[in-house]
Amino acid sequence: MKYLLDTHVLLLAAADYLPKLAKKYFSEENELYFSPASIWEIETKRALFSSYFQIDTEAFYAGLIAAGYKELPVTARHVLVMESLPKTYTDPFDRILLSQVEAERLYLITSDADIAKYHFRIIFLKSIV
Repeated sequence: MKYLLDTHVLLLAAADYLPKLAKKYFSEENELYFSPASIWEIETKRALFSSYFQIDTEAFYAGLIAAGYKELPVTARHVLVMESLPKTYTDPFDRILLSQVEAERLYLITSDADIAKYHFRIIFLKSIV
């Protein structure tokens, strides 16, 4: 299976803080992807909230690549799919992740209850919220 990880799940995975239930998705037989939108979100939050959100974004990115995660570039097609998403959720980072999932027919692994309300290809890790 192919999974796109949302930003929070990526951060928890990097810190080795995933619950046992989630680890089945992180097996070698699955392909795990991250979006540049997650790197953008992390860097944005680091810049805006550096007093409590301290992360070396370059090292984080390098760690994802070293751990075998695959980068799923954002394309114009992904951006165009956003138009078909429900307008009820407005976070731009999450909207592009949902668009990538829809366009590429991936599953999104998230711990965000708002994202989990979408009905398509969402795996909600409720135990890590």
